[in-house]
Amino acid sequence: MGKRIIYMDHSATTYTKEKVVDAMIPYFTRHFGNPSSIYSIARESKQAIDTARAQVATALGANPDEIYFTSGGSESDNWAIKGVAYANRKRGNHIITTTIEHHAVLHTCRFLEKEGFTVTYLPVDRYGRVDPADLEKAITDKTILVSIMYANNEIGTLEPIPELAAIAQKHKVYFHTDAVQAIGNIPIDVKAQNIDLLSLSAHKLYGPKGVGALYIRNGVRIENLIHGGGQERKKRAGTENIAGIVGCGAAIELATADIAGHNARIRSMRNRLMEGILDTIPHARLNGHPTERLPGNVNISFEFIEGESMLLWLDDEGICASTGSACTSGSLEPSHVLLATGLPVEISHGSLRLTLGDANTEEDIDFVLEVLPKVVSRLRDMSPLYQKTTKDGGSHV
Repeated sequence: MGKRIIYMDHSATTYTKEKVVDAMIPYFTRHFGNPSSIYSIARESKQAIDTARAQVATALGANPDEIYFTSGGSESDNWAIKGVAYANRKRGNHIITTTIEHHAVLHTCRFLEKEGFTVTYLPVDRYGRVDPADLEKAITDKTILVSIMYANNEIGTLEPIPELAAIAQKHKVYFHTDAVQAIGNIPIDVKAQNIDLLSLSAHKLYGPKGVGALYIRNGVRIENLIHGGGQERKKRAGTENIAGIVGCGAAIELATADIAGHNARIRSMRNRLMEGILDTIPHARLNGHPTERLPGNVNISFEFIEGESMLLWLDDEGICASTGSACTSGSLEPSHVLLATGLPVEISHGSLRLTLGDANTEEDIDFVLEVLPKVVSRLRDMSPLYQKTTKDGGSHV
């Protein structure tokens, strides 16, 4: 019998639910026609795409003709930011974002700076939240786009998106939000919340990898990112990933069917896990907002240890998690998100992110609360700094 695996990295990716897979399978086999063709099996493919488009639109409070399918969140972010920037360059060259965005946004903005655009990176408070007053001050007559994520992928903090979007609308500036982490966790109505563009990815909500969508409000001026054929109403070229699109539609419909019920169960487990860790492990602190956060996100920094070592020891116990440090990507730099909240470098390196999902159980929480304190204790026993500091009665936090 194999080792028990406890998956607590749902912010990285989720499994694909059986109902989603079942919806996708016919479009690999029986209904394989190219939707751009005119014969019957092609029309079946086109109808499936139309159905998925309607499912995504319903989940967002949008119109179906405002939904464009992409390869995922990164492409959607790139298209939203570059597309608006290039299409509106004659009107202005100023973009506003934040210091804690996903790299799909930050790296796109850095690229545009080389193209002659000016980018303002708004700061965040110690919880990772943007002050709407800072956005108000940053907008100029050259501002063409504001891009602020709905929920942070590392620390789980929720941004005051309706308020921020209303400020952008008041100044006639387009507002984009990377909602990859928020969909299925937060009720979103793009019309009511004044959102002009929104990015999402299917694999974060129990759908397949390699497919996502970009909501573009009708009337938004945007340049194409991918040129070629006339797919996606001539805005996004390339033969459609029919099975993936079907999976995206099925997944978002399932994920948004009962957000309140889903959140109640996940949040209950999260609170028990979060409180259990903070109550049993000394020299630990919660990262992100204590209440305005994703229901399944737990991000905690532990002094005197390295996050990478913690992950490896947890993996030996069958626990899948991630760290606030970027070391897993080959960088020695700690998380840009944690540093933006004012967390010292040495403490940022000892961060752990546990993100819960539909497959997690109360027994999983019990197991992590049993194993994690032992792992942290063993690692600290090997730390000369911990031995010296605790002997002196000090702490960095």
